Amino acid sequence: MHLAELELDLDVFSGPFDLLLTLVLREEVDLRELSLAEVVVAYLDHLEVRGELDLEVTTEFIVLVAALLELKSRLLLPGEELDELIEIEPGEAAEELLARMLDARRYRAAAAHLRELLAAQPEVRFREAPLPVHLRRGSLEEVEGPIWDPQALGRAIGGLLALPPKLDFSHISVMRVSVAERVAHLRALLRSAVALSFDEAVRDADRMTVAVTLWALLELHKRGEASWEQPEPFGEITVRRISAAARAAER
Repeated sequence: MHLAELELDLDVFSGPFDLLLTLVLREEVDLRELSLAEVVVAYLDHLEVRGELDLEVTTEFIVLVAALLELKSRLLLPGEELDELIEIEPGEAAEELLARMLDARRYRAAAAHLRELLAAQPEVRFREAPLPVHLRRGSLEEVEGPIWDPQALGRAIGGLLALPPKLDFSHISVMRVSVAERVAHLRALLRSAVALSFDEAVRDADRMTVAVTLWALLELHKRGEASWEQPEPFGEITVRRISAAARAAER
């Protein structure tokens, strides 16, 4: 099978497929009005009638349809126009489309190669800047400024080499409290009372101590020594002691 044997019966064209390529490149058929989906459906119907699939011809058809799709997309974009090809034969039309696809493939391969080279290079690049305009035609001896003073240059370099002062963290108070300490604190409070408020257990404590006290309360609950209840969200938390007899009965 050859693509020249493919007959098309479309709204804007009727005839062989290779003739369609010629008319498209001559701009005698408006590619914007041509439904490429109908061309593909016609080719699939042709394959179904023949009952065989030639991979080489099918590959060529796919490439040509892709080229037509590329040309149509260019027409639909503003400012894109097709090159005028007045005299061209059907075989030359297919070769022209293939050549355009191969050129696009080479461009994409070159772009991928440049992208890999760019990724392999460091992110920061330096460019040597030219002399200022007012220095390009003047003598270096006539240039004014502290740059020619050795002492000023030494001070500038010394400032770059000087280490910055160390940060002072003395004003930040670091509270160190352990879960074991807060567990002992809760146990001491629960010895004198069956129930107590969590706010009373963390009275005058900083935020870190409050958080550690909550972990301590979870530890007591895990060991079965205490429980708590909170009637409503963000409400008061009541901590209750669980007696040894209750723990034994629960076991």
